[in-house]
Amino acid sequence: MAEFRKNLLGPDATELPEETDVLARLYAGDEALDLAAKHPTSSLVWAILADEAFAEGRTIESYAFARVGYHRGLDALRRAGWRGAGPIPWEHEPNRGFLRALYALGRAAAAIGESEEVDRINKFLDESDPSARAAIEGA
Repeated sequence: MAEFRKNLLGPDATELPEETDVLARLYAGDEALDLAAKHPTSSLVWAILADEAFAEGRTIESYAFARVGYHRGLDALRRAGWRGAGPIPWEHEPNRGFLRALYALGRAAAAIGESEEVDRINKFLDESDPSARAAIEGA
């Protein structure tokens, strides 16, 4: 019997694995800066650092933190079977670190005038999950 894909219009959604230790440490009150040294592959930790830096007016640091989170997220997505296209749903909580880092990178790129990068990132975010931007901005 033939096996059929769930999504006939394109690639299946990619779901990253849970970061149980990172979440436990965050809920316990550990600082993202301390966790970055212990969990450098966590996009969530880098996204938090990017958000904190941006809120404090440290735009260049925010950009750098977001870029690390973005690249760590791309690595994780590839390990999870992502092939460069397809949904990365916000509703799957472990994906949120990557999507937040992607959003933060676009925000910081806009602040420093990197308009081509902003366009590319906005397109990537919208293609990953059209609801992600509103969810992030509403948080």
